[in-house]
Amino acid sequence: MNNQIETAQCCSDNISQVSVTISDFSDEILLNILRFIPSHDLILNVSRVCRKLRTLCLDKSLRVHVHLHKEYTANDDAVKQLLKVISADIQTLNLNGCYWLAGSTVDQVTRCKSLVSLDLSGCRLTSVRLSHLLSSLSSLKSLALDVGPGFDLHQLSAEGKSALARLQELKQTLLTPSYGVVPCCSALRRLHLYLEASEVWREAGGCAQLMVGQSSVPHYQNLRWFSARLAPGEVNRTLLALYLAVFSMRVPEGLTGLVLSVPGPAPPPPVAMTALMESMASTVGNTVSALQLPRTWLDGAILGRVLAHGCPAYLNVSRCSSPGFNPLHVLLSAGRDLTPLRSLNLRGCGRGPLSESCGKGDEEMDTDSVKALAECCPHLNHLNLSATHYHHNLSTGQDGHLCGTLGRLTGLCSLALPVCALAQSPPTQINNQDSNTDLASRSLLLGLKKTTRIGVPTYRPTSEIAVGQGEERTDRGLCIQPLLQGCPYLVELELIGAGFSSAMPRNEPAIRKDPAACSWSYSVGDGELAALGGMKFLRKLTLAHLPGVLKGTGLIELLQGCKDLHSLSLANLGSLKTMNYTQALLEALSYCTQLRELRLEQPYFNANAAFFEALSQCGQLRRLCLVSRHGTFQPAAVTAFMQSCSDVIMCHMFMGGTLVACKTLQKTLLDSFSVSRPALSVVIYPLLHEDLAHVIRGMPLCHLDEMTLFKSRVAEEPMRR
Repeated sequence: MNNQIETAQCCSDNISQVSVTISDFSDEILLNILRFIPSHDLILNVSRVCRKLRTLCLDKSLRVHVHLHKEYTANDDAVKQLLKVISADIQTLNLNGCYWLAGSTVDQVTRCKSLVSLDLSGCRLTSVRLSHLLSSLSSLKSLALDVGPGFDLHQLSAEGKSALARLQELKQTLLTPSYGVVPCCSALRRLHLYLEASEVWREAGGCAQLMVGQSSVPHYQNLRWFSARLAPGEVNRTLLALYLAVFSMRVPEGLTGLVLSVPGPAPPPPVAMTALMESMASTVGNTVSALQLPRTWLDGAILGRVLAHGCPAYLNVSRCSSPGFNPLHVLLSAGRDLTPLRSLNLRGCGRGPLSESCGKGDEEMDTDSVKALAECCPHLNHLNLSATHYHHNLSTGQDGHLCGTLGRLTGLCSLALPVCALAQSPPTQINNQDSNTDLASRSLLLGLKKTTRIGVPTYRPTSEIAVGQGEERTDRGLCIQPLLQGCPYLVELELIGAGFSSAMPRNEPAIRKDPAACSWSYSVGDGELAALGGMKFLRKLTLAHLPGVLKGTGLIELLQGCKDLHSLSLANLGSLKTMNYTQALLEALSYCTQLRELRLEQPYFNANAAFFEALSQCGQLRRLCLVSRHGTFQPAAVTAFMQSCSDVIMCHMFMGGTLVACKTLQKTLLDSFSVSRPALSVVIYPLLHEDLAHVIRGMPLCHLDEMTLFKSRVAEEPMRR
C-alpha cells in the first residue's frame, strides 16, 4: 500500500454512505490500539504496512517497555531482529518464560545499554553469560533470573559484580541450593525468592555447602520487601531457613512487605521473629504493604503487632486459623482503618470445625465476620474463601445468603468460593424405595441398571423449557443473583469443593483415591452453572469437585454467556465413576472462541476424535492440559488436532495407556511441529507411573505452575506494582 490503508465503508439506512479510513483516527487512539500488539510483531510487521503506522511505531511509548512473556511466536530470529532495531530505546525487557530462546539470542540483550529492568526467568543463563550481560548494563536496577546447577558466583567479572551491587530489586528462581547472586547485591530493597530445588539435592548434601563461611551471607540492611515461595520438599525448607537466618543477625529497618509461602511443614521461625514483626513499618511514614507467614508462625499477637502499624494492601492468612486464633476476628477487632485492604486470602480459615463434619479438619465459614468485612473493606478487589464450608441458614431467607453479602463488594475482580456456598438449601434426603416394587425383579437386575441419583435436582436448559416453566431456572439460580448484580465486573471465579485434591502430584505419587464431597455441594448443579453465564466480563473460570452436575447442560449456557472466557479449568464434575457430561462439553466448546487455556481433570475421560474435533473450534487455544486417572486417548486424533490448531504450544496429557504409547505420541508431536513452533512443550505420560515426579521436574516452570498443577490462585500473589 502506498501511504494509505484500505478504506472501510460504513453504511446505514438513515445516513448517506461515508468513507472512513484508519487515518481519520487521532494518533492518541492509534497508539492505544498499537499497545495491544506484541512488540516483535509491531516493530517487524505492523511498521511496514504504511508510512503513518511506521511513524507511529517510532513512538518511544511503544519501544521503552518490551514484554515477550507468553508471546510464543517470538522465535530467535524475531527477537534478535527486534533487539537490533530498537535496542537503544528499551528500558524494560521481559523475557520471563521464554525457555525456547537460544543462549545466543539472550546474548543480544547486551545491545540494550539503557536497560533499567530485565527479566530472564526461565531463559538459558550460565554464570559466564550473566557476567557478560551485567558488564554491559550499567543502568540496571531490577533483575530476574534462574540459578541452576553449575552456577558459580566466582565466574562473574568485577564489572558484573559492580552492576549487582547497584541493583535495587532481585527475583531469583533457585533450581539448586544456592545464594545465587544475593551476596553481591548490597543495595537491595526488594528480594523475591522462588525455591524450586529438587529433593535430589538433599541426598547430595547441597545445603551443607552454604553453611560454610560467612562470605555468602546475603545483604538485607536496605531491604523493604522480602518474599519467598517454596516448592514442596525438605531441601527448600532448609534453604529458606538459611536465607532467614540473616534476620537474626540484623533486623532490617522499615521492612514493609514479608510474604512467605511454605507448603507443608514450615521451618522453625527465626530467633528474631518478634523483633522483625515489631520493626515492620515502624519507620515514620511507612505502612505495611503485604503480609503472609507460615501457619505455625502466625498468631493473634503477631498479627496484632503488624496491624498496629496499619492495614496492609495484601494479607494472606491461608489455613492459619487454630483453636483460639481466628485471623479474621483479629483483623476486624484491631481498630484500624481497613479500607486500604485490596487482596485477602482466607482460604481454610473458619470459626471452627463443622458441627456436622464433612471431613477431617473441615472449617465452617464465619459468615458474620464476612458480613462485617464487606462493610469495612469496600475497596476489596481479590477475596479467597475456599477450603471452608458454607451451609446457608434457611431462617435468614435469601437476603441473608452469603452471595448477598459478597454482592456488596462492588469492586471485586477475583473471587474463590467453596461449591456449597452456592447451595440454597440442604440436599434432599434420600427417599425410601417404594415397598410395592418387585424385589425379585430388582435383585435380578442388580449391577446391570444405572444407579439412580436421588436428591440431585435435574436441570433442563432454556431451549428445553416450555413456556410457563421458566421458574425452574430462576429458582435454581436465585441465591446467585445478588452476586451477579453486585459484582458485574468479576473477571476471575473459582468454585472449588472443600477438601478437593487434584490427582496431579508435585513431588509425590499421583493420588489414587478421591476425597468425599460436601453433602451440600450435591445441591449445586447445572442450574447454578447456567446462572453463572450472567458474568459477562469473566475471563478465568475454575470449577472443581461439583458432584451435583448431572449432564453438564448448565455448562453450555454458562459458556454461551461468558463469551470472552480466556482460561477454563474443569475438575471432577459429576460422577467420578464415569464422565457423564461429555456431550454437553463438546457442545459448550463451540462457544469458546476466545479460549486460550484449557485444563480438564476427570477420571475415565476419553480423549477421542469427537473431543479433539470439538476442541479444534477454539481457534485461540494456546495451552492444553488433560489429567485423567484411567483415561484413554487416540493418538491419531491428538495429532490431527495439533495439525489443525497451529497456535497450540503446550500439550500436556497425563492419563492411562502404556509408557510406550505415551512416548511414541510425544515423539511424533515433537518431531512434527517443533520446527514451526519453537516454544512447543509436549509431555505425555501415564498418570500413575512411578517416575511421573521425575518427569514433572523437567517441564518449563511457567507451564507447570500456571497450568499443569491445580491450585487456587485467587489472592495468592500480591498485586503487581
